[in-house]
Amino acid sequence: MHWERASEDIYVFTSDRYAQVTASLIVSGNTGILIDTLPFPSETAQIALFARKRCPDGVRFVIYTGHEADHVYGAFLFPKAEIIAHEMAREILIERGFAALQRAKEQSPEFAPVQLRLPTFTFTTNSVTLRMPGKTLEIIHTPGHTADCVSVLLHEERILFSGDTVMALPTITNGDPDQLKQSLEAIGAMQLENIVQGHGEIILRGEIRDTLRRQVHYLDTLRSKVQKLIDAGGSRDEAKAITIEQCGMPRVLLNGAVVQLHLANVLATYDRLMAAKAAETSRAASAAKPKTAKKPATTKQAKAARAKKSDGKASAKKGAAKAKSKATTKNKKTSKPAKRKALPKGGASKKGKGR
Repeated sequence: MHWERASEDIYVFTSDRYAQVTASLIVSGNTGILIDTLPFPSETAQIALFARKRCPDGVRFVIYTGHEADHVYGAFLFPKAEIIAHEMAREILIERGFAALQRAKEQSPEFAPVQLRLPTFTFTTNSVTLRMPGKTLEIIHTPGHTADCVSVLLHEERILFSGDTVMALPTITNGDPDQLKQSLEAIGAMQLENIVQGHGEIILRGEIRDTLRRQVHYLDTLRSKVQKLIDAGGSRDEAKAITIEQCGMPRVLLNGAVVQLHLANVLATYDRLMAAKAAETSRAASAAKPKTAKKPATTKQAKAARAKKSDGKASAKKGAAKAKSKATTKNKKTSKPAKRKALPKGGASKKGKGR
């Protein structure tokens, strides 16, 4: 591991052992804020020792820029620190983190002392602000590399600690390329002095715009080349022949580790585009499928239906006539002539005869 000073009270540590992954210490008075840790306990132990010298009150916060092992495994060395992350990072660590750590321990005894620490403070909004003496840190949700990725903007210095949202080669194996492009474009709109990448060297102000454009271009070119291969009927194995140079990036970055990262990008992109194609084919087939027409009746069935209908009408007429006849007979039996009103006795006088 080696370290460098990004500005006064800001220190960046880079792993010599794994893909130049970074961790950063911000000193605020006697207190420290650590952004990510390094994957191997021996390297993070050096950061802990360094922090004790610079921060007499210890590291108060550890911020996870994502859930992946190379950013979180060293947090157990800061047992009194609050852990800040996006809520999705906590959910993913609960779901998969403990099992992944157990596998790592089985593969290497070096991870035996590691205890996975879950975030103790999480957020679901676009950003949250942490205010310390002389330091204002805005923790911003920047998904794409993974859904839970965040970046940390130190307002006073205009330094962005990007996590894996910005790294020497954009990686989307477990992410979303469209989201990553949006995050990169949002970062490009910030007025920054430096970007501390999740993997790789610090990007200086004069390099930021070109670096971000190159990364967006890589994502667009990669998708275009894989889509062209799929349209031509190319296989997944054939997709492996798409080189990193063909997508506009050199293979020397991260000490050559970008070659394997690029291959993972190619295969993930192929799988994603093939799944989208299959879904579109299924929708088109469903839309084109004719609706089942009602089977026309045969001549014999039609005649039988007409006969049945005719019999029904005749039966109805016959029933109505019978009912009418019964009603008439009943009326004859029960009806009596109206009784004539009797004239009162002596009440009539002969016409024309007067008194």
